[in-house]
Amino acid sequence: MDPEAAKALRFAPLTVDIERGRLRFFAKATGQTDPIYHDLDAARQAGHPDLPVPPTFFFGLDLEGPDALRYLRELDVDMARVLHGEQSFVYHSLAHAGETLTVRPRIVEVFAKRGGALEFLVKRNEITRAGEPVAEATMTLVVRNPGAGG
Repeated sequence: MDPEAAKALRFAPLTVDIERGRLRFFAKATGQTDPIYHDLDAARQAGHPDLPVPPTFFFGLDLEGPDALRYLRELDVDMARVLHGEQSFVYHSLAHAGETLTVRPRIVEVFAKRGGALEFLVKRNEITRAGEPVAEATMTLVVRNPGAGG
């Protein structure tokens, strides 16, 4: 994978409406037991205007865009050789149901290890509300190249 070509790729921003039912579903799926993630009254009693976004919710927002994996095809990455290697988050402010967020993906780093047998693609999604930072979700994909290196 060409690191410069990867970093030069441009992604269209994605606008996402954060819906209450979706947050409840995600909270349940990830085992959130705090009632602020399920019960609107509990969230409001805790000082939230609506249900807050649960931890790690921002992980897959960019996958909702049209042809979300196009960038991997453009880089000639064989999907059968891709592993999700790591995920991290930096939170700047809370987001809540009823808000509209913008996701701006970009590839921030590409590097290889083991003589090219493993290539790492680091993609960051900057998530904003009305231009103000909400969070950064950084994902590292690992591409296995069995014929390369050692």
